[in-house]
Amino acid sequence: MPVRPLEKHIIFHFLLLLLLVPVSGQNSGSSNLLFQGYLNNMQSIMFQHVNDPWYLDNLIHNRLQLKWYANDHFTTDLEVRNRFFFGRSMEIPGYKEMYSADQGWVDMSFTLASGTSYILETTIDRVWVDYKAGNFEVRAGRQRINWGKTFVWNPNDIFNAYSFFDIDYPEKPGCDALRLHYYTGASTDIEASIKVDHNNDITAAGIVRLNPGMYDLQIFGGILNSEDIVAGTGWSGNIKGAGFSGELTLFQPKDSAFGNGDVMLSIGSDYTFRNSLMLQFEFLYSSIDYHYLSFAEFYYLPLTVKEITFTDFNLFARVSYPFTPLFSGTFATIYYPSIKGFFLGPSLDYSIRDNLDLSLFLQYFNGEFNKTLGRQKLTVAFLRLKWSF
Repeated sequence: MPVRPLEKHIIFHFLLLLLLVPVSGQNSGSSNLLFQGYLNNMQSIMFQHVNDPWYLDNLIHNRLQLKWYANDHFTTDLEVRNRFFFGRSMEIPGYKEMYSADQGWVDMSFTLASGTSYILETTIDRVWVDYKAGNFEVRAGRQRINWGKTFVWNPNDIFNAYSFFDIDYPEKPGCDALRLHYYTGASTDIEASIKVDHNNDITAAGIVRLNPGMYDLQIFGGILNSEDIVAGTGWSGNIKGAGFSGELTLFQPKDSAFGNGDVMLSIGSDYTFRNSLMLQFEFLYSSIDYHYLSFAEFYYLPLTVKEITFTDFNLFARVSYPFTPLFSGTFATIYYPSIKGFFLGPSLDYSIRDNLDLSLFLQYFNGEFNKTLGRQKLTVAFLRLKWSF
C-alpha cells in the first residue's frame, strides 16, 4: 500500500528528533560532536559549438555536516547542501525542476527562492541514526550505501548511482533506506538493505563479503526498483602491485522470460609509480539498449545504475601527477567505439592554503549518436574556489 506524504514526513521528523534528543544507554564518557563543511564558488561555461551561444552559470555551494557520537552504541548524522545557482541554464525549460528534484522517499529538497535566472535550494542529503551492539549494526535514514569496487562505473551500486562527470559532489548521492549489518570477521560481513524512492519503488538486496586469499569478494542478489531481479559480484585486490577490481551485475525483468535480461561488467586497474605518477584504466560493457541523442541529454538526467553510461562499450584511461606538493594535474579520457566518440577531461588543482583550493576542470565530448543529426559536441569548463572548515 502506498505511503501517504503525511506519513513520510512523520517518519522524517521522527529521525530528526532522534538526532536532537539525547540517547540513553552506556556512555563512553562524554558525547562527541563533529561539525565540518565547505563553501565554494564555481563558475562554468557550456557550449556545443564555440560559435554558438555560451551558457554562463555560477554556483555558490555550501555543505554542512553535524555528526554526533552519542555513546558506545548510537551515532547520528545530519548533512545539508545549500546551493545558490544563477545563470543562463536556469532559463532552459524544465532545467529548474530537474535541478531541485528529490529522488528520495521523503522530499528533503526545499526551494527558498527562485526567479527567471536563479534558484536558492537547500537539500538534506544525509540524515540517519546508527546503532551498534557487538557485531551487529543497523542504520536508518537517508544514507549512502556504497557497494562499488571500481572507479568510474559501478554496476554493483544498485542503491544510489552517481556520475563521474559530477565534479562538485564528492560525497555522492544517498538514498532513504534501512541497512542491517552483521560483521563475521575483520574483513567479512553480511548486509541486508532496503530502499524506497520517490515513486514508492523498492530496491532490496542482500550482500555477502568475503576475503579469500588477497582479494575482497562480494556476492549479492535482490530486486531493483520493484522491476528487475538483480544478482552480481564484485572484487578488489592487486596483481604485482597494480590494483585490480571489477563488478558484474545481471538484470532480469520480473515480467519477462528468463534470459531476456541485461548485463553490465566493469573491470579496472591502477598503478602508482615511485614518483607518485598514477595510471588508471577501466572498461565497461553494458548490454542495455540506449537511445540518447546527445551528450547534453545524458549529462543532466538523474542517473540509475542501469544508466551510468549511454553506450555499450566504454574505455577509460587517466593519468595524475603531483607537480609539487601544492600543485597537481590530471588528464582523463574515455573512448566510446559504438558512437565513434570520446571524452577528454583535463584538470588542475592548486592548494592556496591548507583549507583553500583552486581547481580548473574541462570536459569535452564528441560523438555520433545519430547519423541524421551528425556529430554531437559538448564543452563544459569549471573554475572552482573551495574553502573547507
